[in-house]
Amino acid sequence: MHPAFSVVFFTIATGAGYGLLALLGVLGGFGLIPADFWLGLAGMGLALGLIIAGLLSSTGHLGRPERAWRAFSQWRSSWLSREGVSSVATFIPAALFGIGWVLLGSSGGWVAVAGLLTGAGAIATVSTTGMIYASLKPIAQWHSRYTLPAYLIFSAMTGGVLLNALLQSFAVGSTAVLVCALLATLAGWAWKLATWRHNDRLEIPTTANTATGLAGGTVRSIEWPHTEENYLLKEMGFRIARKHSAKLRRITQIIAFAVPAILLAIVLASPWPFAAIASALAAISQFAGMLVERWLFFAEAKHTVTLYYGRE
Repeated sequence: MHPAFSVVFFTIATGAGYGLLALLGVLGGFGLIPADFWLGLAGMGLALGLIIAGLLSSTGHLGRPERAWRAFSQWRSSWLSREGVSSVATFIPAALFGIGWVLLGSSGGWVAVAGLLTGAGAIATVSTTGMIYASLKPIAQWHSRYTLPAYLIFSAMTGGVLLNALLQSFAVGSTAVLVCALLATLAGWAWKLATWRHNDRLEIPTTANTATGLAGGTVRSIEWPHTEENYLLKEMGFRIARKHSAKLRRITQIIAFAVPAILLAIVLASPWPFAAIASALAAISQFAGMLVERWLFFAEAKHTVTLYYGRE
């Protein structure tokens, strides 16, 4: 698949934004994070800013962005439409939670309920995003049991690292949040390695014979169905050299998982403000690394339509 930057940024920004929003809703709603105005304003602003920036970025991949609103009408059958509906619906309890926790400085009661609904909406939205890709049967690398959990793990991971950086910057760091962010980073690393291992061993049953329905012998393409590159090849026929893929995988492991994990471990033994600096660097490194990881997610995927162009 062709890794369009608008979609790459969308999946990372919204995943991190909804992960942070869910954690703020649950922890803030139950008073596990202090109801401080500036902390709340910065946290909600960062979470909603990432979400909105990601959603707006996704429209850049549309041929007619002004028609994006039509996607909301197909929620009965389309995961993309369900994602749109869920993302907008989550803003309602998030707004109520923000009013109670940020403006009124309250927690518990109806603020906790709003926080729980915000968390549930965020999880549902990330799940629908994951299902957009997990439901695509023509792309075997995505149509697996690894895709949906990856979206949820990465959302919790990036959201947790952002929350830790936010708390540390206000000198109200939580050891529980820090440890959970570190464990989520290690879990994301392990899950990514397992996903790569699965995809590398994947045996795709579809061939040129089964795709064309011509049994017997070996079907091969003599020439392309057309003389110029079209939408299918541009979007579905992207190819990346194996050596480049291996290099980018190493880069992903280093800056998305290893460096943040090391920095978070350093935070455990560092006083403020060194803990705040290390936490911020961990968040920045992880976000950059996840951009590479998402680029690979698209670049390494192979659509069966390319069989019609002589690519096995």
